[in-house]
Amino acid sequence: MTVRAKMRRVAVVGAGITKYGKRTDASLKELAFEAVKKSLMDCGLEISDIDASVISVANQYLAQQTQPGAIINSYIGMCPKPSFTTVDACGSGSAAIRAAWMSIASGLHDVVLVVGAEKMTEIDTPQAIEYMGFAGDPLWELRPTGITDAGLYAMFANAHMEKYGTTQEQLALVAVKNHKYAAMNPISHLKKEITVEDVMKSKMVSYPLKLFDCSPISDGAAALILACEERAKKITEKPVYFLGLGAATDTVTIFEREDLTGLMATREAAKRAYAMAGIGPSDIDVADVHDCFTIAEIMAYEDLGFCKKGEGGKFIEEKRSYLEGDKPVNVDGGLKAKGHPLGATGVGMVYEIVKQLRGEAGPRQVKGAKIGLTHNVSRDGTHVFVQILGVDF
Repeated sequence: MTVRAKMRRVAVVGAGITKYGKRTDASLKELAFEAVKKSLMDCGLEISDIDASVISVANQYLAQQTQPGAIINSYIGMCPKPSFTTVDACGSGSAAIRAAWMSIASGLHDVVLVVGAEKMTEIDTPQAIEYMGFAGDPLWELRPTGITDAGLYAMFANAHMEKYGTTQEQLALVAVKNHKYAAMNPISHLKKEITVEDVMKSKMVSYPLKLFDCSPISDGAAALILACEERAKKITEKPVYFLGLGAATDTVTIFEREDLTGLMATREAAKRAYAMAGIGPSDIDVADVHDCFTIAEIMAYEDLGFCKKGEGGKFIEEKRSYLEGDKPVNVDGGLKAKGHPLGATGVGMVYEIVKQLRGEAGPRQVKGAKIGLTHNVSRDGTHVFVQILGVDF
């Protein structure tokens, strides 16, 4: 992998997020405005200081609008400055961040706003699940089988359980951990702590995944302001720099894949991000990973190199991913309990890492965190983004 020496360093200088959940009080564009306002207040900038915007809205069917990014861009007052929208299923937010990073690193812009937003609760759950299924191959998956995202991840879970002996109780432990931290997070969707027994008794969705193994359908938005190093140092005393970015892809249909116990694209994206940052998994102090279903977090432990392949179940059982563990993961509640408003998810992950690296995460703070990682997956691993951030102060 080659990183051009002429590329400029890029930092997050402002970050804002809305409360996740069923937001009947706000439309899609109003949610975006709320997050943008908070990100501007965070760093003392005005919308007029922004050179361009990249907006993430993952699902146009949910938005009931083919140009939701344009509506958001207009509503937040960015016209006539450049703007475009990333549409990459659950990975849309990280795609937007990557695009903004590239525009600054290349010298095209100095300060770029990234907005991720999704309004998912205005339609009923079966309809929302169908719309999310359109991210797959309609000819070979959705139309002939009607498979849902839960069905896909159930295949991963069954494969992992068969090959490595992972148990349903270990899956449940992921949910227990993430609900614990969501209860401490003021913006989270699901604030109630749960037990393994609660998970095991919850309704079966797609064996072995039960209702409490699944992330909720959420509304929400998050915003970041990125700047080149020179501008960043003038804007804030606590810039959080991008150290490494990795992205990779895999086949849309999982019947074309050789192994269902992990995501090849995660391993490849992580390899690229680690190489660019010049570090390894042991250097990560805190991580936010894509836990749309509990098995996804267990696979992420392994694919990101936090533990050996097949040891993800043991990793959570030993509480190594807890706040007091050696590799805190999803101490904001993760997608599982903080919520999963698709287009906002990747942006919200970086928001959490920024707060952690600034030492502003309150009772969920990882002591001495200097390097953080985000891992954002598009559907079942068709696109994966891994981003590593760090601080100099």
